[in-house]
Amino acid sequence: MTKRTILSTLLLAGLGLLGATAHAADEPLRIGLIATYSGPYADYGRQFDAGIALYLKEHGGKVGGRTVEIVKKDTAGPAPDAAKRIAQELIVRDKVNVLTGLDFSPNAYAVGAIATQAKIPTIVMNAASSAITTSSPYVARLSFTVQQVTDPMARYMLKEGIKDAYTVVADYASGVDAETAFKKTFTAGGGKVSGEVRTPMNNPDFSAYVQRIKDAKPQAVFFFFPSGVMPPAFLKVWKERGMEQAGIKLYATGEATDDSYLDATGDVALGLVTSHHYSFAHPSPKNQKFVKDFAADNGAKLRPSYFAVTAYDAMAAIDLALAKTKGDASGDKFMDALKGLSFESPRGPIEIDPATRDIVQTVYIRKTERVNGQLVNVEFDKFDRVKDPAKEATAK
Repeated sequence: MTKRTILSTLLLAGLGLLGATAHAADEPLRIGLIATYSGPYADYGRQFDAGIALYLKEHGGKVGGRTVEIVKKDTAGPAPDAAKRIAQELIVRDKVNVLTGLDFSPNAYAVGAIATQAKIPTIVMNAASSAITTSSPYVARLSFTVQQVTDPMARYMLKEGIKDAYTVVADYASGVDAETAFKKTFTAGGGKVSGEVRTPMNNPDFSAYVQRIKDAKPQAVFFFFPSGVMPPAFLKVWKERGMEQAGIKLYATGEATDDSYLDATGDVALGLVTSHHYSFAHPSPKNQKFVKDFAADNGAKLRPSYFAVTAYDAMAAIDLALAKTKGDASGDKFMDALKGLSFESPRGPIEIDPATRDIVQTVYIRKTERVNGQLVNVEFDKFDRVKDPAKEATAK
């Protein structure tokens, strides 16, 4: 046995022992937050922090009767090796009781094995690839899945009479999920996917792709890119090439008009129809209070995005689960307590499917409009109690 193998074995043994150790309910709850705090996606971490801080402020810094200590770690973007190493450090060295954050799917997959070995409850705050919750029985998701928000868009487009569509997605797990879900639902409803494009994640030049679409002349295009730098770049080329004037309609998931980036994206987003689970402009009293309180703490320039809402909801879920376990955060008890939880979020009613540990929620169809001088996603249609289509058979 090599020295490296011995060290690895000792580490995994340590993880198992630590995970099996139940912490007294009167001790602080230590939460390891794995997120992006540097680089082009640094806003993800800021949004997580703001959502968590607001919930803790409202609840006296406690969840389930326990004071909370957050241990933050930066992955600087999609970096599965770093995420795995960080998760190990958080458990062994920092002795956290719960892992959370996980903005990118590759990072969440990498942490799944660690969660299983250590029996550490892990709450996904964003990563949206469908299979993540199957990677470990100690992983639950409070955000969404890409398939969950894509399937309703395909149904909406069919309802609008679209029969011929092109798909454009980023070439990584969530992009493939979007492509898969759209094609399955759209073709099942009588539509035809006449072309498919997968673009690289780093610095893609969209000009050639858009020209190819223009030459193909489909009725519509559905696209998926992660929130941040890619959607505005694509929309800019779309406008420059006169695609709307060419009669080609454009649809996307809500990452394209993420509230956090919408002002910077600008007028190229106007009129875009998207499907997603949260909008800054969602009209419920719960969300109006959330937005007001968020602005009071963070200023008007930092809008709450779906990252902040999920972070807020993840803390609510931890709070409710610990109330059921009387403060016990040990893995099996905590995960059992999470299953079937339901509560009102700023985004609307949400629940955790007991069979899949994945979220069930409303998916809204929105249009980007300028309201009172602000670009916002105005909801005008919805699909209630949507499950992840990839897991519907499992849940039944």
